[in-house]
Amino acid sequence: MPAPLSPHTVAVIKATVPALETHGLAITRRMYERLFENADIRDLFNQSHHGETGSQPKALALAVLAYARNIDNLGALTGAVERIAQKHVALNILPEHYPHVADALLAAIRDVLGEAATPEIVTAWGEAYWFLAELLIGREATIYRDLAARTGGWNGWRDFVVESVTSESETIRSFVLVPADGGPVMRHEPGQYLGFLVDLPGRGVLKRNYSISCAPNARAYRITVKREDAAAHPAGLVSNWLHGSARPGTVLKVAAPAGDFFLDRQSTEPVVLVSGGVGLTPMVSMLESIAVETPERPTWFVHGALNGRVHAMRGHVQSLVANRAALSTRTFYAEPEPQDRPGEHFDEAGMITAEWLVANTPSASATYYLCGPKPFLSALTNGLARAGIPAERVRFEFFGPADELLEEPKQAA
Repeated sequence: MPAPLSPHTVAVIKATVPALETHGLAITRRMYERLFENADIRDLFNQSHHGETGSQPKALALAVLAYARNIDNLGALTGAVERIAQKHVALNILPEHYPHVADALLAAIRDVLGEAATPEIVTAWGEAYWFLAELLIGREATIYRDLAARTGGWNGWRDFVVESVTSESETIRSFVLVPADGGPVMRHEPGQYLGFLVDLPGRGVLKRNYSISCAPNARAYRITVKREDAAAHPAGLVSNWLHGSARPGTVLKVAAPAGDFFLDRQSTEPVVLVSGGVGLTPMVSMLESIAVETPERPTWFVHGALNGRVHAMRGHVQSLVANRAALSTRTFYAEPEPQDRPGEHFDEAGMITAEWLVANTPSASATYYLCGPKPFLSALTNGLARAGIPAERVRFEFFGPADELLEEPKQAA
């Protein structure tokens, strides 16, 4: 644990909160601009959260603001520190990378705030940055040691071979991955993800995370990936490459399982697994685990898709709940097509709502696990909170920086 910040530093950081509320996003954007001038540092990051969607600067601005607001109550940030550490491990961030971020952050503060960035403010933020950095470095070192020590575990990038490819819907495919070295794989926690490093011709080194969609085992991992439509979204460079080029025998560089969103396998309380679109991937991992390990645990698998053409893994999910009285599934189609038959292909027309969940699942005792796109998660997390479901019984993951679910920082006029 690093030495505590001085009262003077804490006071200076607290005093910068108004400036961060106004200029925080400009600072983080400038910070990344400076960082990415160094190609070696740029390649450490998931570029889909920067140039492709622009979400990471917003998320970091919110995180910096939260850090400043809670600089005298850092216990409130324990969950955020763990989430960041897990993301860093999946990207293979190491202690020698932190000075580059410090230099870019402090320079960005000077660039954006100009004369208002007094030496006192820059010094205080330098001390505050390194306090947090030392916390992260320490936690990440512990995670790396644990991963290396576990059966089938590893650090860095390990070669995996695509064993099989399965089409799950018109837009989603599953890839089963086995180690190229023939060794065992570490048993993940259901809900965790793998980090991938892909060197795409003409695009350079790209890093992505994909949730594991199978139950823990010692032989293989399965990821289930959606092909993004470039006409409707920023083109998913790696996901589309996987769909177009990954075949049995393709070798991929993979980081060990990471993530702080996973099933509590020790609990016997009811669990509700709620997903939208390709957000079902960690939920299928959880459902498989429950079906094998604790089939008597009351479990609701609630999934929303646009229609039957894009509904992935329907048959697999149905096979998992079949003949298991404690497990049930409910499917929503937002826009069912004529060939989608109620009662056979789906159960409810429309969107999953918090009101439906409260009325149809054991809301007094269940833990809700949520995964899906930002609007889906925002509606459900806020709706369940309004319904009185305690925050500790609502856990969520989505494919992007989690802080996006919070209010966006203001832009300077």
